[in-house]
Formats: sequence, C-alpha cells, structure tokens
Amino acid sequence: MQLILITGLSGSGKSVALNVLEDGGFYCVDNLPVKLLPDLVSFLDAAGYARAALSIDVRSGSTLAELPQHVANLKRGGTDIRVLFLEAKTETLIKRYSETRRRHPLSEGELTLPECIARERELLGDVADLSHHVDTSDLNPNALRSWVKDFAGLRLAGFSLLFQSFGFKHGIPLDADLVFDVRCLPNPHYEPALRPMTGKDQPVIDFLRADPDTQKMLDDIRRYVENWLPCFIRDNRSYLTVAIGCTGGRHRSVYFVEALAGHFRPQTQVLIRHRELP
Repeated sequence: MQLILITGLSGSGKSVALNVLEDGGFYCVDNLPVKLLPDLVSFLDAAGYARAALSIDVRSGSTLAELPQHVANLKRGGTDIRVLFLEAKTETLIKRYSETRRRHPLSEGELTLPECIARERELLGDVADLSHHVDTSDLNPNALRSWVKDFAGLRLAGFSLLFQSFGFKHGIPLDADLVFDVRCLPNPHYEPALRPMTGKDQPVIDFLRADPDTQKMLDDIRRYVENWLPCFIRDNRSYLTVAIGCTGGRHRSVYFVEALAGHFRPQTQVLIRHRELP
C-alpha cells in the first residue's frame, strides 16, 4: 500500500493537500491520533486499499513524540510510506489566521498566536526530520495542489478528458470548455444511404475519411487540444470537456469525437458522450 503522511504547521495548507489526495483516489483520514496509526495501516492494507493519506499534527498531543518510531516500524514492515511536512513563515501563518479567524490548536492557555506557532515548531521538530519539506509561504493554493500532485505522482490521476458530440440545432452544451464547429464539412445526411447511420458506422467513417478538409480540421483540433492539454492539467482541473458540433449531432460530430477519443485514450482517461444519439 502507498501511504502518504501529511504533517506540519497549522495553517500551512494540510487540508488543501489532503483534499488533493482524496480527489486523486487516496483514502484519507484527517487528524488521526498517533496511537491509531499502526492499527489503521494494518486494517487498510488487509482491506485492499492501494493508496491512503493520513494527516497527523499537534492535535495528537503528547503522543506526537511516538510518530517517528511508528514511521520507522512501518517502513521496516514494507509499507511504502512518505511523509510530507508543510510549513510557512511565522508572519505568513499569523496573516492566514487573521484572515480565517480560526483558533490555533495550541491557543488554549496563556500563549499568544506567535508563541503558539513557536511552540508548535518545537513539538514537530522530530517529525520534521523524517519529512519532505514544502514551504507554502509564497504558494497560492493552486500552486500547492500542483506540488502535492507531483509529490504523490498524481499529475494525470483524477483528470478526465471528455469528448462530447452535439447538434447545433438543439443548442450548445453549457458545460463545454472548448467548442468546435464542423458544420462546414461535407454532410453525410445528404447521402441517402448514409442518412440513417451515425458517425460510428463504417460507411460514414469511410465517407468522412475520404474528404481532405475533414481530415485537416480533425488534425487541427487534435493539435490544439494536444498543445493546450498540459496547461489545463496544471490548472488542477478534474475535467476538460471538448464539444464537437454539427447540424444534427449524428454524423460528423460523432465521427470527430470517436477519432479524437481514440487518439487521446493512451495518454489520459477519456470519456465519450454523444448527446443526440439514443
């Protein structure tokens, strides 16, 4: 089982990191008491979970000192465990607490917020030595999501490229990110033998493959999506919807969607929707 342990200073972005991993298919537990770590890992492993992410921090209290030994035991037992430690400058953390108006976990008692942060650094000292560190002081949440994805190997995990065919006479899909109009191309609808078929039928495919303009537009759309797909992925999207429209949504657009999906399927998860087909 792949296990990622998230720890670090309160206000440094642990919740953001945990949400990224949950979206990427990890089973996630926030604020796990340290004493429960070995038993939970054993349970998840026996239950067949392939990936899990756990958040442990100073809310565990005095038992936090046991965490380094638990991590060492898990590694000796063969668990693929990686520890991600998030931190930030004290002035940045103070600003974040001021903006969110949340209380620091150590704020009960006589300590001021800067003193709470300093005390938290001390308590996490031994844990910090085990970890891969990320300073989030100058990172916006989107940049932090990207870093966590890279750390966990989730750059493409959880991302789906959706190709959707539609007919303009029935309206443009409102959820489309990119819309391409292929109505200028030869229409199989005007071929009596092809009219009852769809863009998934071989005679229609052969008809459109034989047209140079159709192949040129298909290649242009493919290149456009291919060139800009990494940018959309870096933007931490879960979906990118590419809609291809013809007049009725049964021939040309369906052919384009099937051809594009076949090209991109080896690269990422691809979904297909033909809005106008039964």
